[in-house]
Amino acid sequence: MKVVAFNGSPNKEGNTYHAIRIAAEQLEKEGMEVEIVHVGNKAVRGCMACGGCIKNRDEKCVLAGDDVNEWIQKMKDADGIIIGSPVHYSAIGGTMKSFLDRAFYVAGVNGGMLRGKVGAAVVAVRRSGGLPTFSQLNNYINYSEMIMPTSNYWNVIHGTRPGEALQDEEGVQIMRVLGKNMAYALKLVENGKGSVEEPEKERKVFTNFIR
Repeated sequence: MKVVAFNGSPNKEGNTYHAIRIAAEQLEKEGMEVEIVHVGNKAVRGCMACGGCIKNRDEKCVLAGDDVNEWIQKMKDADGIIIGSPVHYSAIGGTMKSFLDRAFYVAGVNGGMLRGKVGAAVVAVRRSGGLPTFSQLNNYINYSEMIMPTSNYWNVIHGTRPGEALQDEEGVQIMRVLGKNMAYALKLVENGKGSVEEPEKERKVFTNFIR
């Protein structure tokens, strides 16, 4: 089984990376392959709401010039997905947000490409804003009908300079437990194939409050 993790920090090996690696080590102990993709240092445009991906339905965003479409295919091919971000003004880092908006929307309009995959979010923060960012990341996972493993607290680790998060003993445990639980969830999904019937996929209903 394979897990792809997206590091939304501008720092390649900052505290977001370390949070991902702690969880990844547990997955690797269970024989799973983990690939970490560095998103946060790339130039990624935000969604233009052009509707091109809805029209084409070719599993691609029509915006060119970045790696988003390559990353979408990595998500499609993976059994599990980790999305990690630092905290910028109590929110997801801008580049990561642009990637997530485009990638998860493309996945959704192409038959729910991520439905039934195991997905988890992790956050690295200096002081505060970790929970709002964690909640924002979880919105993508929830909307996509993914299966979300939990830990023994919210998936937030604290530190400022790269590597400081490793001194956050509770944060380290949170990420370690998350990795163990994610591996367990992945094995449950894999072993259930062919013996446990998946819930029927429903066509999405769109409404608003204007009458």
